[in-house]
Amino acid sequence: MTAREKCQKYGQEHLLQYENELSPAEKEELYRQILEADFDLVGEIKKKEESTPDFSGLTPLGALEVPEIREREEEFRKAGIEAIRQGKIAALLLGGGQGTRLGFDGPKGTFDFGVTHPYYIFQAPIETMLRVGEDAGCAFPLCIMTSDKNDEATRAFLKEKNYFGFPEEKITFFRQAMAPSCDFNGKIYLEGKGQLSLSPNGNGGWFKSLVHHGLDKKLAQMGVEWINVFAVDNVLQKICDPVFVGATVLSGTNCGAKVIRKNAPKEKVGALCLKDGLPTIVEYYELSDELANLRDESGELTYRFGVILNYLFKVSRMQEVVNGKLPLHIVKKKIPHLDENGELVKPTEDNGFKVEYLATDNVRDMLSCIPFEVVREQEFAPIKNPEGIDSVVSARELMQKNGFVL
Repeated sequence: MTAREKCQKYGQEHLLQYENELSPAEKEELYRQILEADFDLVGEIKKKEESTPDFSGLTPLGALEVPEIREREEEFRKAGIEAIRQGKIAALLLGGGQGTRLGFDGPKGTFDFGVTHPYYIFQAPIETMLRVGEDAGCAFPLCIMTSDKNDEATRAFLKEKNYFGFPEEKITFFRQAMAPSCDFNGKIYLEGKGQLSLSPNGNGGWFKSLVHHGLDKKLAQMGVEWINVFAVDNVLQKICDPVFVGATVLSGTNCGAKVIRKNAPKEKVGALCLKDGLPTIVEYYELSDELANLRDESGELTYRFGVILNYLFKVSRMQEVVNGKLPLHIVKKKIPHLDENGELVKPTEDNGFKVEYLATDNVRDMLSCIPFEVVREQEFAPIKNPEGIDSVVSARELMQKNGFVL
């Protein structure tokens, strides 16, 4: 199928309207984008918009709570350190995002939130991993998932910073897949005359992208059995935490998920629960007010544990489901695009949809999961906004309370 035939099949012929104004190289690049982009995603948007969330079969999922973790801490730590020493554990940093919401033009991980000296978002998790490596007496593999929009800048930044001391030979970069953005009528936007409006397809496709780049084979040769997947922006989290690793490995489940106790019924964290007997994460915006406010006999929220995007996935199970279809999540966004005169406009109101897959849905595919409770003030300091909740300001305060010198 040619690019033109694909556009005709999906009713996206407008993507070629500036074809005659492009150089041969620009044309080839546009054709490549059209052929590689998943146009089926756009068709799925209508179905998703017309559907309503199904909360039938939803029940609470208890967690391994802080008191029990403290009682068994040495047991868990010993098992976790042993797994790391045996080369069974790798880390995977989800670093495909940009710092747009922070008013920062660059990869989010390169944002400096230091006070008296430079301190970067990337620096925080890498330094925690280095400490784990010191405790275990060995370094473990670190995979960094970038996107088309920030790959070059991310690599250059980390190389310039000497990877903050992490062994370069243990680091592997790979790019996540991209998805087209469209208007409310399902027409894919152009952001240049030879450039589709594309955005990273969400963190849920991490393993499929890893396989696409052949890294599953590389990790298998190393003997890796578990991958600790984590978001870049929580600067207080612990990566390849031996206690978490040990608890998950000893649990006999296929997945571990770090969770916090929600501080409000509608806090912006996904609720980890069971749906039809399988571990499921319901996003905060999908959970009904009734379920969000439901309480048990002790007066606590029934769905009280929220995920912080720090998971330990069993590789063998991920391989079994790599070709499965994850649910599609759509988000209304302000999408820069070419107007009818071919001029780039940056809208001030939502004008279309971006689509993505989420790592939260990987958890359901695992069939079993152990929620591992962490103390919020010690492991949850996301940087999502310039100020206010989950911001640069709140993260600095929490980091300083935990002894970090910023």
